[in-house]
Amino acid sequence: MSAVPAEPELDAQLDLQLDPAVAALLRHDPAGLVAAVVQQHDTGEVLMLAWMDDEALRRTLTTGRATYWSRSRGEYWVKGETSGNRQWVREVRVDCDGDALLVRVDQEGAACHTGERSCFFRSLPGVEGGAA
Repeated sequence: MSAVPAEPELDAQLDLQLDPAVAALLRHDPAGLVAAVVQQHDTGEVLMLAWMDDEALRRTLTTGRATYWSRSRGEYWVKGETSGNRQWVREVRVDCDGDALLVRVDQEGAACHTGERSCFFRSLPGVEGGAA
């Protein structure tokens, strides 16, 4: 009996890893994470910031559903799985340094856990001399 899996089984195992060419583009933080800026694909509205490791990115790219790593809970979560506020991924880009991703989505409902459309709903006081 051979220790090498049969071809279909081997293919299934390889599908469970992020494409090495994609992984090579990424620069992870010490925890193995990359920042993921999430944007509404058609308006450019910035919705949220989340974190991905290679497995979260692989799941996102293969399912079309935004999947993130929860640093507080220490587990993967699919956006909208419990709230119903799903994110359907249209495109994923990597920045010039490889340390951030831009996830362009079609957002259903609120992106923020507070119920706001965007997590960036709070403005800070203006900067003197800044553009109006």
